[in-house]
Amino acid sequence: MRRTKAKAEETRNRILNAAEHVFFEKGVSNATLEDVASAAGVTRGAIYWHFQNKADIFLELYKAVPLPDEDLLRDEIENVGIDILAHIEAVAGDWLDVMASDEQRQRILTILLRCDYTSDLAPVLGRQQEIDDEHTRFLEDAFGKAASRGALSGAWTPSSAARAMRWMIKGLCSEWLLFGRRFDLANEGRQGLSRLFGCFRCEDAQAI
Repeated sequence: MRRTKAKAEETRNRILNAAEHVFFEKGVSNATLEDVASAAGVTRGAIYWHFQNKADIFLELYKAVPLPDEDLLRDEIENVGIDILAHIEAVAGDWLDVMASDEQRQRILTILLRCDYTSDLAPVLGRQQEIDDEHTRFLEDAFGKAASRGALSGAWTPSSAARAMRWMIKGLCSEWLLFGRRFDLANEGRQGLSRLFGCFRCEDAQAI
């Protein structure tokens, strides 16, 4: 039973890996499930065993690159002794470091930026928005905890701070990927985060 489950998971990952490369080379709209099956070395039936359609595969790739990585935040923000703003900034900076060196994440985000969300991919936009909203709510909660400890400047609400951070990271990555990687994403990104978080921080707040 474990062997069968492991084999199924291996096949699923192979399909996702093949789709990632096919979508990157051809674009999601121009790629077919036959293209993905051929690249993965499986049948179309195997694809339908794991995924409903091309949009389902596309969403699985999208979920692989959340902004920022919630797992790195979740375990720490409840710690009463931590500087929450410094921690969020550090996690965001680490995420940019990973993006700058991880070719898989670069391909996936490039696919998303190039995608034509028409016809059969139109429903994907709604689901993407749901995922983005989940990530934003989590960040709002983290900034809310910073506000409750007096660390967040009164000029910002948890919602506006969370959205500003997400917009900055998304804008940085979009420009870097689409326009020739003309700047150092990791270093210049961290400098930008430092300035942004300097605006977030209440001047009178202690690092708690």
